[in-house]
Amino acid sequence: MSTTTIETVLKAPTERRWLPAAIVWVVLLSAPLWLPLVGGYTALASHVLVMGLVAMALNFLLGFTGVMSFGHAAYFGLGVYGAGLTLRYISNSTLLALLFGILLGGLVGTVLGALIARRRGVYFAMVTIAFGQIFYYIAYSWNSFTGGYDGLRGFSRQPLHFGPLVIDIQNNGTLFYYFVLAVFAICIGLMAFLLASPFGRTLIAVRENQRRARFLGIAVDRHIWLSFSISCYFAAAAGALYALLNNFADPMSLHYSLSGEIVIMAVMGGMRSFWGPLVGAAVFVILQDYISSMTENWMSCIGLLFVLVVMFFPRGLLGVLQRRGSP
Repeated sequence: MSTTTIETVLKAPTERRWLPAAIVWVVLLSAPLWLPLVGGYTALASHVLVMGLVAMALNFLLGFTGVMSFGHAAYFGLGVYGAGLTLRYISNSTLLALLFGILLGGLVGTVLGALIARRRGVYFAMVTIAFGQIFYYIAYSWNSFTGGYDGLRGFSRQPLHFGPLVIDIQNNGTLFYYFVLAVFAICIGLMAFLLASPFGRTLIAVRENQRRARFLGIAVDRHIWLSFSISCYFAAAAGALYALLNNFADPMSLHYSLSGEIVIMAVMGGMRSFWGPLVGAAVFVILQDYISSMTENWMSCIGLLFVLVVMFFPRGLLGVLQRRGSP
């Protein structure tokens, strides 16, 4: 347990680290320019952003609130199906599909979070897995609506229409990447704002010492529920973008194995670092894309890397660079 007192955490000023953020945004904004030079492509960059967002969503709960969820793929997957079902059955609007995907995953997470917020430790983690598997089996077995094991097909993202202006994200991969980046930026901006607010400092206080936080009058259960709910909205946003990226909804996007991969991304990059999960997601996705083209045992290589990171860099690839003792 950290020696940082709750009172110090609550009063700690927000540390502004402009340089790392500036480097991240320069890299992301210029990605379509330098990716072809290193053998990359824009769809891979979009995939990194999507998985980075869901890893950062989990980190909002795990790294900044101190609560583990092994079922976050459920809300990611609900975002996938929310967007896919909207395009398939309701409307051809990409923005409407994105909105419905976020609302489906976020609202379900809010309701379930209220039921499990009082659970702690392994009990909380196991309940999140159980709820996640319920949605997986619904998507897996409801063939007439979700496509079952074969997944949901027959939809695709549509161009964005703003009056006379049409942005063709359907056929232009670069424009779609910048669309994903814009949604990513909005979500990350909201996340940073929340963490820099008194609410965010209170979450860190809960992470550091729940018992002492209760003594200070903090409603621990309510803050855990709010953190879980907010995290689910961000995860659902990533899921909706994933559906738009692939034009496909797969029941495996709800499976607990994906939850494990999301945890690996967050921990590998640095779960107490704001940008750490994005770094972890980039390493994971790029290695997966590269190694899987050579061998089916790509997960063994990533597993070995994960073990090495946990053993030698317990604060993650980026977290190790943080000052010792920073929250």
